[in-house]
Amino acid sequence: MTTPPPVSLETGLHAEYIRKQLTQAVFAADMSVAAISAPFSTTDGSLAAIPTGYVPVGYTTDDGVTFTGDLSMSDVTSSQASEPTRSDVESDVLSAQFAPQETNAATVALYEGLPLSGAGALPAIGTAWQWDRASTPKNPYRRLLFIGLDFNDAGLEIYVVKFFPRARLTSRDDEQWARSSETQRPVTFNAYRDSTLSTACRNWVDGPGWRAFNPTP
Repeated sequence: MTTPPPVSLETGLHAEYIRKQLTQAVFAADMSVAAISAPFSTTDGSLAAIPTGYVPVGYTTDDGVTFTGDLSMSDVTSSQASEPTRSDVESDVLSAQFAPQETNAATVALYEGLPLSGAGALPAIGTAWQWDRASTPKNPYRRLLFIGLDFNDAGLEIYVVKFFPRARLTSRDDEQWARSSETQRPVTFNAYRDSTLSTACRNWVDGPGWRAFNPTP
């Protein structure tokens, strides 16, 4: 009778697969702008140019972007079992929270419900801005693009990308004016299903550093 080899608890451990988003970028667009379809080069996985119409949010607080999933289950209980005998997803809502630090066209438009382009959009920075609080508030849907950047051990880029093709503001925190801190416009957007893409959130992981984990022979 042969003795089976000892089981190694080190099997399957890969420290190089642990990811951080060392820096992040958020871009917003009106719904009239085309959805993101291919954020990477098919040749080497490098990040493609950001399409026209996607406006950068700029600096955010060092909390970065928080993606929250609110999962609600509907359970069936039975007298013969101590645990549910059936459980189904009732709702699964994905949201993104971030706190912009810049006063620019994107951050003000997202916070105030203004268009990002076209009629009613804020003009260039450095020109006079004016907007009124609407008696009937508008809360338009947006397209939101989130890009996170990390590096592999050789310093090659690894990108994690989330795209909300149809997002809407569901919460905004206080805009505070104080000498002790910068003016922030913290917002929360929920992701809603886009009828064309048939999803509320599309995700990608790519980049030269990611592809280096599986080099072509």
